[in-house]
Amino acid sequence: MRSPRFRYSAPLLLGLMAASTSPVRMPAAAEQHLLYVASPGTRNYVQYGGVGILVFDIENGYKFVRRIPTWDVPAGKEPENVKGIAASSKTGRVYVTSLNRMIAIDAVSGKKIWDKTYEGGCDRMAISPDGKTLYVPQLEGPSWPVVNAATGSVVATIETKSGSHNTIYSADGAHVYLAGLKSPLLSVADPRTHTVTSTVGPFANVIRPFTVNGSNTLVFVNVNGLLGFEVGDLQTGKKLYHVEVEGYKQGPVKRHGCPSHGIALTPDEKELWVADCANEAIHVFDSTVMPPKQSGTIKARDCVGWVSFSLDGRSAYSSTGEIIDVATRKVVAVLEDETGRQVQSEKQVELTIANGKVARAGDQFGIGSKAK
Repeated sequence: MRSPRFRYSAPLLLGLMAASTSPVRMPAAAEQHLLYVASPGTRNYVQYGGVGILVFDIENGYKFVRRIPTWDVPAGKEPENVKGIAASSKTGRVYVTSLNRMIAIDAVSGKKIWDKTYEGGCDRMAISPDGKTLYVPQLEGPSWPVVNAATGSVVATIETKSGSHNTIYSADGAHVYLAGLKSPLLSVADPRTHTVTSTVGPFANVIRPFTVNGSNTLVFVNVNGLLGFEVGDLQTGKKLYHVEVEGYKQGPVKRHGCPSHGIALTPDEKELWVADCANEAIHVFDSTVMPPKQSGTIKARDCVGWVSFSLDGRSAYSSTGEIIDVATRKVVAVLEDETGRQVQSEKQVELTIANGKVARAGDQFGIGSKAK
């Protein structure tokens, strides 16, 4: 993890104290490393950060910077669950889905670009590396609408009848991986034709969170009924390994009905981190060997329902709002909003802002970045 610097210059301090919906003003040459956290990102629990996109300054101990409005909640109504978050350095935008709609927001100004509803609802989407296309799963429905990221309009539809749920766009833009809540098969789509070209599996049960390596050769999947994960070969389509967490019992879980709901590769692909809701923990595996070998456990403050990593791979982001140093496996910071309330969310993405523009964008999934 980068060393936090807690001393603020007077101009920066005044900027941080400005209205929460205003962009943070920095010197033109400054570079900011910011964590964008969509809330309510754990079901619709507003006690963990309210409603909006909360922005945190990574370099300054993950201090709260501002809140970007997303959707208004009518009086007497419950807010909708946030289902996914994605960002693009090509467009400079952050995209957030709720149960029924998707919004595009300028990451620097906080200005709303468009706000669209989609037939069948929305789930955890993915954006293409060139920032032009979003694959947006229906809410456990039969299809994945393909959306123009500039306008929010649907340009194509892929039907898998798998209970559309989680989506990963490969880093090279050559593949889109589609996992549904009603199928043990992972579908692989060709984004040039918007058609499914192959499947991987079947796995032991329906697929929940998953991740892929940078060379598009391996997929690591959580499945219902398993505290652990399975490994699939993206080239042959076969399941390779079934791996169970040792030394821990599954136990009852607070959310998702799945013992392990969260799995991520460190960017260098040396470790695989696996969520454990019942035991409020993250289990670490050595992924330089196959099957991956369990190497340690990190205790969390609540049910872990998601995990991802910083762009530099030094920090892990747990859905519990805890920031974990990857090297030491110690919690080094916790997220709190402007009122001092603890923040928890399964929808987080890191952005680098340089010269007033988005220079780099992370991903809500812990995807490996080693190419062939």
